[in-house]
Amino acid sequence: MARSKPMLMIAATLAAAALAFTGCSSAAPGGDSSQAAKTLKVSTFSFGVEGFTEAVVKPFEAKTGIKVEVVTGKNAERLNELKATENSAGVDVMLITDNFAAQGQTDKLFDKIDNSLLASLADVADFAKGDDLNGPATTYQLNGIVYDTRKVSAKQAKSWDLFGESAVAGKLALPDISATSGQLTVSGLGTTYGSGPFDYDTALGKLAKWKPGVLKFYASTTEVSNLMTQGEIVAAASISGFAADLIGKDSNFAFAVPEKGAYLATNRAMIPVGAKNVDGAYQFIDYLLSADAQTAALKGYNDLPVNTKVAVPDSFAKMLGGAVPDPTKAGYATIDAVKAASEFSTLADRFAREVTGS
Repeated sequence: MARSKPMLMIAATLAAAALAFTGCSSAAPGGDSSQAAKTLKVSTFSFGVEGFTEAVVKPFEAKTGIKVEVVTGKNAERLNELKATENSAGVDVMLITDNFAAQGQTDKLFDKIDNSLLASLADVADFAKGDDLNGPATTYQLNGIVYDTRKVSAKQAKSWDLFGESAVAGKLALPDISATSGQLTVSGLGTTYGSGPFDYDTALGKLAKWKPGVLKFYASTTEVSNLMTQGEIVAAASISGFAADLIGKDSNFAFAVPEKGAYLATNRAMIPVGAKNVDGAYQFIDYLLSADAQTAALKGYNDLPVNTKVAVPDSFAKMLGGAVPDPTKAGYATIDAVKAASEFSTLADRFAREVTGS
């Protein structure tokens, strides 16, 4: 992980970013000051898009005068479309989970962002400042276990062993490898029962053993929400944003931080090759990293802030097992996204054959 910049560097960063925000032609690599007034096309997650629009997009438009066009979809779908079309759709900013960001980076789909042009980066937590990817982390999601407190105890929910218990067999859901929680869960199992996050033999073997008791290997959190609220399942491995939304609607549900094998995913802001409004993209990303936008994101759609100036409500921190505002103190770790991306295709093939296949 990269460390905080010296004060002189921070001062230079602030000065450079101020120029970027005024729309000067020198604001961003390849930028054109005339582009700042154009529509900015932002590709983001389907989950929570209404909250994202209200909490982030509309305030940004009011602040800058830049019109934002939002397009949504699953990580894999959006990345595949970007690659297949060579960004013919003109996406300027793609918000995408780190594992998929790394896959796109390997395929040279994203330009390298100049962090010195992002003033708000000075307030971002150290754990989120990894420089292995071409774009900064804007928010993060914890992977854990969401459960029905009427059917599962807090002690049970803290252990991955829950998914092998006969008492709840047929009432469980686990993520498909295509879901954000997929890689995080596989790596969690590899760490818990094997040698580490990339011990796929152990993790896939465990999932295959549990398969008879799993009602659904889900690709979308919407599936989990329906299954939970209808009482068809009592527990699922899930990211925290979905869990917080579910818990907010029904206090019978809770979120557990695994005692071992707890991993988080960062959501990255990337500028695709071929972006038409690079100046606007830098302004939008800088705004995403600001305390104002991150506070609104937390309230609007439960994305956890990387900006250290954001005050996280005690109730929210308690709901997520004390893993907010600093998840590393609760035992959470990040996965080497570049390594994970390099092995993802093989992992996905194995997952389909060894876990979800007939």
